[in-house]
Amino acid sequence: MDQLQNDYPWTKAPLVVGAPMRMIALSPLAIAVSQAGGFGFLAAGNDVSNLSSGLDAVKAAQAHDTHLSHFKNVLPVGVGVFVWAGEKLLQASLPILEKYRPAAIWLYAANNTRELVQWTQETRRVTAGVTKIWIQVGSVQEAVEYTEACDPDVLVVQGQDAGGHGLVQGAGIIALFPEVDDALTTLCQERQIRKPSLIAAGGVMDGRGGAAVLALDAAGFAMGTRYLASPEANIAQGYRAAVVQASDGGQATERTKLYDQLRGTTDWPTRYGGRGVLNESFSDHANGLSFEENQRLYREAEKKGDDGWGKNARMTTYAGTGVGLVREVKKAAIITEEVREDARRCLDKVANKLR
Repeated sequence: MDQLQNDYPWTKAPLVVGAPMRMIALSPLAIAVSQAGGFGFLAAGNDVSNLSSGLDAVKAAQAHDTHLSHFKNVLPVGVGVFVWAGEKLLQASLPILEKYRPAAIWLYAANNTRELVQWTQETRRVTAGVTKIWIQVGSVQEAVEYTEACDPDVLVVQGQDAGGHGLVQGAGIIALFPEVDDALTTLCQERQIRKPSLIAAGGVMDGRGGAAVLALDAAGFAMGTRYLASPEANIAQGYRAAVVQASDGGQATERTKLYDQLRGTTDWPTRYGGRGVLNESFSDHANGLSFEENQRLYREAEKKGDDGWGKNARMTTYAGTGVGLVREVKKAAIITEEVREDARRCLDKVANKLR
């Protein structure tokens, strides 16, 4: 992780990354993860209207933190954006990036490679290269194409177990990551270009999962679902309770377009779907309830507050297949530290078995 520690000097190994979950990963969560030696990301998503205030909060926290205040030349968080939101989002983002210069920008879900190239070039221009380029991929083809076109600093390789939005068709991280790694090694040797650092995502909930992807030669790992069970995550108590109560995530979640349709968030490119906990909205849909009636019931559930979430309720609970490993609410800093240390212990345990 030498290059990443050079770029993000406040972090500790192994690198634990807080994923930029839209409307959930705001400044409190990003700050807490970075203060604990991880790399926290703020989620702008498709709207940067509140991003400046979030980054101001980061600057204030940095000034009063004995560890982060040592790193005055970099804002110790990243920003995540949905590239599909288009030119308007890019132009609104550039002045903010130029002013604050966050340590990285996480680019996700482009309509085409040209959009990623534009975001990459313009971000590097306005931040003088201070803000590093992270691009999320979910296939070998994306990894090769985006690396060749954009020269990213980091690729986030997301497997199918991830919660929230990801490619409808894909592989789990254990199969996907090595193939991406091999393909990029070949590409970069043949084209004599820089190989990006690779971060694994999708299904990592604890130190065991972290150790597994580190054994695949990942430079670090990102978590989203695990941080939903932290007080810093910007979600309703009902949402958080539904995450903690869910189990057997391979059976209890599914990647589908239904929840986007019910919520009215239908701007995503067609190749993406959202993985969430199955509930009455999904079961009624599967049993033939009309979309119009399902959406009416969903709107009624929105009025119920915390009671609107849960297996026997209707509102969307985006979460990954590892949700059954999320059994209690903990502060984000504690999650970061525990997962990092558990990953170390797991790797030491494996090394001892081989002696």
